[in-house]
Parts: sequence; C-alpha cells; structure tokens
Amino acid sequence: MTLQMIIALAITAFMVILIMTDKLPFGAPPLLACLLLVIFGIADIKSAFAGFSNATIIMLAEFMAIIAALQKTSFITAFKKTMFNMANKGGMKAYVLMILVVMLGCSLFGTGSTAYYVMVIGLLSTMPYSKKLPPSKIIMTAGFAANHPLLPFNTALQYGIVLAVLGSAGVTANVPVAKFAMVNLFLSLGFLLNCLIQYKILPDHPIAAATEEAMTQGTASSSLPKWKEQVTYAAFVAAVIGMILQSKIGDAGYAVAGLSVAVILVTGVMDFKEIRDSISAPIILMSAGVIGVADALGSTGLTDLVGSAVAGMLGGHINPFIMVFTFCILTSVLATMTGSTIGTVYVFAPLAIATCTNLGLDPTAAACAIVVSGWCGHFLPIDGMPAMIMGVGNYNIREFWKFTIPQYFIRLLALTAGALIMFPM
Repeated sequence: MTLQMIIALAITAFMVILIMTDKLPFGAPPLLACLLLVIFGIADIKSAFAGFSNATIIMLAEFMAIIAALQKTSFITAFKKTMFNMANKGGMKAYVLMILVVMLGCSLFGTGSTAYYVMVIGLLSTMPYSKKLPPSKIIMTAGFAANHPLLPFNTALQYGIVLAVLGSAGVTANVPVAKFAMVNLFLSLGFLLNCLIQYKILPDHPIAAATEEAMTQGTASSSLPKWKEQVTYAAFVAAVIGMILQSKIGDAGYAVAGLSVAVILVTGVMDFKEIRDSISAPIILMSAGVIGVADALGSTGLTDLVGSAVAGMLGGHINPFIMVFTFCILTSVLATMTGSTIGTVYVFAPLAIATCTNLGLDPTAAACAIVVSGWCGHFLPIDGMPAMIMGVGNYNIREFWKFTIPQYFIRLLALTAGALIMFPM
C-alpha cells in the first residue's frame, strides 16, 4: 500500500468512528473527512466536495421535498383509516393485510423514506391492545414493511445509484428498470416470508393505551385542497417517470424531478422554507460528504487493490452467489453501524465491481444487490428505523433479535438470488 492509500484509509476509518460514536452532529463527520483529504493532499477541494454536485444527491434532495409534500395529501388520511379498521378485526388475515397495506404504501414513497416509516410507526403506536391482534406483533412487522415495497416501481433512487457506481467503475451495463424492480420484489417477498414464519412466535404484549386522540388520527382530514393534492400527485408521478427515463434522456431526467419541486412551490403546496428544510436535511450532507471520501479511496488505487486482493482470496472458482452474498453482508452491516446507507454503498459497490472484473464476471448483479442491501441491515437497534421500532414496541433485545436476525439473512438470501436470476454472471 502506498502512503496515500494509508492516509485515505485512516481518514475513512476516523470518519466511521465519529459517525458510530455520535461525537459530532449527524452529517458533520464526512465534511470533516473531506477537509482532511484536502489538507493531506489526497484530493483537491473540487474533488473532495464533488458529492454536492453529484446527480444522485441532487435527485435525493428533490425527492425529499416531493415526499414531504405527499405528507399533506388525503392519501395519508386514507392510509391511517385503513390501518385502524384492519386492526379492529384482528387475526392472521388482518395481520397479513396490514403488512401488505404498508408495503403498498412503501411502493409509493420508495425504499428508505424516513418520513414514511416515522408516520407508519407513529400511527401503529396508538393501536389499543387486542388479544386477537396484539400491537406488539404489528409494530415489528409493519414497521419494517415500511422499507419493503410490494410493487417496486418507485426505485428511482436505488436505480440511479446502480447506474452511478457502474459508470464510475467504467462499466457499461444494460440495466432495465423492470429487471431491477424484480430484484427488489425478490427482497420484499423474502421479507414477507419471514413475517409469515414468525407470526406465531412474535411477542404478545401491549405497547400503548388507547386514547380518544389516538382513534381520531384515523379520521383526520388532508391539509390541502383537492386541486393542490392533484398537483402533488402529478408532480410525484412526473418525478418518478423522469428518473425511470434517466438512462434514455440523461441529466434531463434529474431536471424533471427538480421542475416537479418547482411546481409544488409555485402552486403553494409547500412554501420555500419547507422546501429548503427538506432539501438541506442532514442526510444530504452525510451522503454528499461520503461520496467525496469514497471517490478519494478509488483515486488512490485502494479500491482496485482491495478488489484484486479479495478476488485472489476467493480464488478463480468462487461461487458467484457466495461472493455477492458476502459483499451484501459487509455493506448492510456497515450501513447499519454508520447510519449512512448511500455513503456505505459508494464504498463497497466499487470494491465488489472491481472483484467481479478481476474474476472476469459481469458485475451488474453484484452492483444491484449491494446497492439494495444498503437498506437491509436493521438487526441492530442503532439506526433510525430499528431503534424506533424497538422503543415504540417495548421490545427487549431478545425479542428484537428473535425477529430481526432471521429476517436479515432471509432477505439477503432472497436479494442475492433475485439479482443473479435477473442478471446472470
């Protein structure tokens, strides 16, 4: 290893430690790491902060504003009412239906939407206890269902990242949106399978007392007039279409999402302050900063070195399934520990692509699986979603792990299988 590689690796490790120990505000450690890269001559100022002009980050910021606008629509009201009605019926059928409804909602919001899972878990936390369907069985399953779209048509963010990591590695690959959506469907079906298996053994205890205020949440009305709701839905659909067509129309696909946000502003669905707060969220700083660090690791040659080393350790006859599954575990574990999903993906995806290239394999399946795996940790209650689920559901660590550890491996196995079926190596 060269001195530059060692310094870049040390700065990356320092950044990860700061993120894990929560010594600095969320989003600050990657910015500090970018500055250190410049100070030590690993990257110039433009390269270190290139993440802030990265098309994927711009797209993420645009979609965060659009999702914030969706929170004001009657779709949310209808969702709440449906959940309360099904909870009152109880039983296995209601259990499955509630999970499917949340997964359908996730299809609209997309994987990894903080706003959506916070809304879902917050709503479910008001469920009164019923022996027919204890809320402790629902918080765990429906909470995680908020991360698994049943109809994965809104995969713009992950799809864009797959194209970006393949492109940055110099790989020209044909990744049809429909096939990538099917990879996500395999993952969601793996999650659903785990929910069905664990229904009988999920804990049975109350999580909150029912109140009149809680029950009225299911009938609250939308804060937007009908025409503004229609504008919001149209803006969302236009943004998703723009992302789907990005491979055909280039950067114009990202611009369509930006224009959708402009429409939301001009029509008064959200004011400028609301949009500004959405697009400048700490997750944007975190993700943009980590991209600069990941690029620096690649520019020093460390990525290729690790790829070659891993390829050598795996040997020339390694089973592709085992290789992709291993990289998915590495990515998901670090993403969970750091809380930076996109940043972690940008670190590990190039390593996997380099490994596949050194083995003479098509890296498309590995890139797709690893990108999606970034949202598949959750077996440790140290990230936003799992921590909220464990706290709201009053689960002890044994109850939590009894569900999340099998879920973790079943999902990654399904994800790896789906990626290799849709994109054979």
